[in-house]
Amino acid sequence: MKFQSVITSTGEWLRGEGPHHQIVVSSRVRLARNLRNRAFPGWAKKAERLAILDLIKPRVEELPEMQDSFSEVLQDLSAVEKQVLVERHLISREHAAKSIGSAVVMNRKQRQAFKLVDKVDSALESRLDIAYDAKLGYLTACPTNVGTGMRASAMLHLPGLVLSELINQVIQAVNKIGLAVRGLYGEGTEAMGNLFQISNQTTLGEKEDEIIARLSKVIETIIEKEHDARQVLIQKKPNTLWDQIGRAYGVLTYAHAMTSKEALNLLSIVKLGIDLGTFPEDKRLPIDELFIETQPAHLQKGTQQKLNAEERDHLRAEIIRERLKTFPKPDMSKVAREPTSGNSEPAKHE
Repeated sequence: MKFQSVITSTGEWLRGEGPHHQIVVSSRVRLARNLRNRAFPGWAKKAERLAILDLIKPRVEELPEMQDSFSEVLQDLSAVEKQVLVERHLISREHAAKSIGSAVVMNRKQRQAFKLVDKVDSALESRLDIAYDAKLGYLTACPTNVGTGMRASAMLHLPGLVLSELINQVIQAVNKIGLAVRGLYGEGTEAMGNLFQISNQTTLGEKEDEIIARLSKVIETIIEKEHDARQVLIQKKPNTLWDQIGRAYGVLTYAHAMTSKEALNLLSIVKLGIDLGTFPEDKRLPIDELFIETQPAHLQKGTQQKLNAEERDHLRAEIIRERLKTFPKPDMSKVAREPTSGNSEPAKHE
């Protein structure tokens, strides 16, 4: 699987149609593992990093789940190509910053997070000598990963809570119970496009399935609050909501220059419009694809040339205008209304 195949085909995770797919954009599970009797990253010299990579990479590639996968050492990818993988949420910014001794092996589907990674983890443990302590669990380069070594997260689209100015309350409540809320590209990044990552912070003293269960419960609560916020906006601030959707549609349709941040925020409101029924359901995938395809590295990779910020802004607006040519104007009469959950029987979602 060549790099060009990665960027020309939409990741299957983007086409997700599972429960709550309107709000849960994607999910991710990362397991941190290191080899016993080998220097951990940060301490390992160049020669040892390469030796460890040569040992691990073939073991990953030979797994049935990784047949016909995209497999590449990071030092052979350009800065733009690595940023493309970051923009698709396939590797982290920290991973992209590494070079010697680092690689990425990615299967075609790019989804089914926990079941797949748990199966792959068990298979690799039978082939590699993993650093493990009977009392502490998996030993990792970063102390915060010791134990299960697992970080589970979901990316949520929460425009209702943002427009209702309730998002900070939700973030504070989530932080108090030991979960983290981060921006679009993880720790230290901004929540552009009303997208937020919810993940566990502790890995020591908990079982993997317990972490997944606790995270899932919190995410379900946030989903309910987002649905409630949307319905309150419809019922109590309809003019504000329709103004937001109409303005987003107008700017995206006619603008000739647009920053990445502005594009994400406006696309988020149109996506909300699709959720509420003001745009046809079959327009969802084109909008979701624009979230990815209008990011800086994708624009440069698509044109095969280096673009400055101004050139990217003009190209981004051009791509969006072209894609929205088939979009009808928002139809507010088709809005899907449902009762807020309140203290009565919970609202039914999706």
